[in-house]
Amino acid sequence: MDDRHYLNVPYKEKDVAKTLGAVFDYDGARRWYVPAGVDLVPFKKWMPEGAASLPSLRQVRPATELVPAAPPRLDLARPESAGTGTGTGTELRAAAKGIPLSRLLGGVATAVSQAFATGVWTMVEVMNVKLSNGHVFLELAERTADTGHVVAKASATIWATTAGRILPVFERATGVSLAAGIKLLVRAKPSFKPQFGLSLEIDAIDSDYTLGDLEAKKKEVRARLQAEGVFDRNKQLPAPWDFNLVVVVAPHEAAGLGDFRKESDRLAAAGLCRFIHVHSRFQGEGAPREIVAALTDGMAECAAAGELPDALVVIRGGGAVNDLAWLNDYALARFICDQQVPVLTGIGHERDNTLADEVAHSRFDTPSKVIAAIEQRIAARAGKAKEAWEAITSLAARALRDARAGVEQAHAGVGADARDTVARARQGAGDAMSAIKVQALQDVSDASRRALAAVTEVRSLATHQVSTARQRVPERLVEIQAMAIAKVGAARAATDIARATIHERAGALSQRARTQTHTQMAAIGERAEGAVSRARKGAQSLMREIAGQGPSKTLNRGFAIVRAEDGTTITSVHQAANRPLEIQFRDGSMGARVTTPCEQTPSDETK
Repeated sequence: MDDRHYLNVPYKEKDVAKTLGAVFDYDGARRWYVPAGVDLVPFKKWMPEGAASLPSLRQVRPATELVPAAPPRLDLARPESAGTGTGTGTELRAAAKGIPLSRLLGGVATAVSQAFATGVWTMVEVMNVKLSNGHVFLELAERTADTGHVVAKASATIWATTAGRILPVFERATGVSLAAGIKLLVRAKPSFKPQFGLSLEIDAIDSDYTLGDLEAKKKEVRARLQAEGVFDRNKQLPAPWDFNLVVVVAPHEAAGLGDFRKESDRLAAAGLCRFIHVHSRFQGEGAPREIVAALTDGMAECAAAGELPDALVVIRGGGAVNDLAWLNDYALARFICDQQVPVLTGIGHERDNTLADEVAHSRFDTPSKVIAAIEQRIAARAGKAKEAWEAITSLAARALRDARAGVEQAHAGVGADARDTVARARQGAGDAMSAIKVQALQDVSDASRRALAAVTEVRSLATHQVSTARQRVPERLVEIQAMAIAKVGAARAATDIARATIHERAGALSQRARTQTHTQMAAIGERAEGAVSRARKGAQSLMREIAGQGPSKTLNRGFAIVRAEDGTTITSVHQAANRPLEIQFRDGSMGARVTTPCEQTPSDETK
């Protein structure tokens, strides 16, 4: 017990004392002490006042002059040079070579503690973060601005009490949680422990620096895209008219993807829209490249099928600002700008904003709102299609009604035209026959009158000449008689010839008139037969259509058939008067009896 050197170690420095080799006395004084055989120099500041002077092999110098004091030179060849000590030769040789490592590192720890009594503000980049029992253990680094090479690395610790005080304030101010890739401005105090080496103890974080760094990165990428003239390129594309094929990228098994797929799977099952789902990390080193590669693979799948997607969708659930900061990447933003189809984003929550949102065609607060917008557009187009179908159906029905009315009107017109043509043909043939008969009778009558006039004239002339001859000279009576006889004979012959000529001319005229009459009658007959044939065909078609209608179809149009007891059809009022009748309707028959006949309307024959 006498070999213990008790220390006055404050609670906040207990870890340092423990690292240097101090031990806590739980059973006795409940204080930290230095075990026997351990150098007391590193514990000098905790030694009680009035304690015996410590054997020291060197004086502690500033951190810039940490050089161990030269050990005393011992001449092992001469035993007297070793003094009067009772140690063996082995102990003397060990003492002559140097000091223990713990004593050396303890001196370094003391030098570091004295050189950095308070923390120093320094800019660092977080490489890794680990949590244990409320403590935060960090790996920090510094990179070159141009190449990104690491030029300095260090371990750092935020003790649980300090972490509970500064981290909530930092996260509330920035919306950022400590994670790899984030840059910080921290107040750190170097601490050296012989067992663990050099580390930094962080007791403060500047929130404004982190916010400024994140915003500066985003502003730099935004300015670069604007300078290249592509920042609004995707926004200027027309919105999809409808959604038939969509490529979706999201983190694997993300909560936002689950909400999205509930509706997208329902649309796909209904055959309204197909979705190609690809997956990628959305945070961490290389995440933007993976997102671009996943979207490229999805579009390649569409191209292999000879299709072009209607839109690309980028979705993920909410997260810390530094989680979403990976989406403020130039390569990812430029990829979105260069797409020939609209890009829709649903990243995080309403308060979140990334460069991917800014350059995309349409931005939505959450993945659920993205699929809701797609569903609303599909429903709107379906409504338009339904209205167009109803309009087409209405126009088709109207055209069918008009065509049917036109056909019925054409049938009626054909029947009327056929009847008119037959009537005109009959009238024309009758008129022609009458004209021919009249002309023939007139020609015969004229020929008879001319023949009778010629005979009368001859007879009158002969009588006059006979009378003259009788009055002239009686002696020439014989001559006259002879001449008269000759003339009468000549006149009789001439008359016979004239009569034959007249008869021959009348016959020729009659034959020519008869031939013309036959020719005209043949032409009229052919035209009449053609008209009758066409009328017959029209009438047959009409009769077939009428016959095809049938009584049942006539009854279905609202008509009824009236029959007597013996089954004969009643077609007039007088037939129906005072006798039992049977009236057949579309859906059955019923009996009836007419006691008082209705007033008969004039028929077509009495008009």
